[in-house]
Amino acid sequence: MSETKKVTHKKDSLAPALAISAALHLVLVIALLVGADFGKTATPTPKAGSTIDATVIDPAVVNAQAQKIRQQRAQAKQEEAERLKRLEQQAQRLEQQREQEEQRLREVKRQKLEAERQAREEKKRLAEQKAQAEEQARIAREKAQQAERERQRKLEEKRQAELAAEQAEKARQQKLAEQRKAEEAAKKAEAERQRKLAERKKAEEEARKAEQARQEAERKAEEAKRRQQEQEAALNDLFSGLESEASQRQSARGQFIQDEVARYGAIFTQMIQQRLLVDDGLTGQECVVNMRLSPTGLLLDVKEKAGNTRLCRATKTAVVSVSQFPMPDDGDIIAKLREIELTVRPN
Repeated sequence: MSETKKVTHKKDSLAPALAISAALHLVLVIALLVGADFGKTATPTPKAGSTIDATVIDPAVVNAQAQKIRQQRAQAKQEEAERLKRLEQQAQRLEQQREQEEQRLREVKRQKLEAERQAREEKKRLAEQKAQAEEQARIAREKAQQAERERQRKLEEKRQAELAAEQAEKARQQKLAEQRKAEEAAKKAEAERQRKLAERKKAEEEARKAEQARQEAERKAEEAKRRQQEQEAALNDLFSGLESEASQRQSARGQFIQDEVARYGAIFTQMIQQRLLVDDGLTGQECVVNMRLSPTGLLLDVKEKAGNTRLCRATKTAVVSVSQFPMPDDGDIIAKLREIELTVRPN
């Protein structure tokens, strides 16, 4: 900015010098023109057709006038020479001033060109400096952006690591919970297996005792039957009058057997319902199954006859889970219970 002002100031200082030089040259030209006109002597031209009067002229007067004219011409010539000398001197001064002015103008021009060159170099330097500053700023921005991206990347990696650790901890806790649940289920299953094993052993022991009791009862019954047959012949006549009473006893026994079968059927149904595993959606449904048992109450077969499919599937599973059913000592009741039909409903 300062260099530009300096060049402008130099341009302004050239204007007066140029004006003075032009004025001096103009004065010199005018003086030369005037001197040339003044040096010429006007010669009168006689008018055509004019009358010439003859006059007597005194030679002394003529000589005096001629002398005067010569003196005037000499003086004019001297004055003209002096004037020309002054003009020449003035022209020399003006030439010197012109040369000095031209030298000054050349110097001014050189200084102007130098100032312009320096201004261009300064402008170039400033442009390069600006470009360098902008490049440095760009590099700094890129570094800052790269640093920010790196910071964001590290934050994201940290967040991902924390998330992975959290998920791993959740997975570990879930695995531990599942393991505890599996262990508890295994313990329950083992306890259930031990309970069923104990129940089966108990049922087998009861069945064994029941079988022994049945066999003993059959033996005693056979013995009693044999003794009865031995006595029948002798007592035929004795009991002939009691036929009506025997018929009544037979009818009462049939009712007793029917009631016992119904009672044992209710016991069997209750045992099955205790082992039944169903949801509330099967409430109000029923399943009819047919069971075939051994004389000791051991389950031989179970078949689905009618009812809800899901409930019947759960009922068959519960029947197999019971597997051993209690049996009475009466052989007639056992015969009825060995193939029995039950209707199971969820409690």
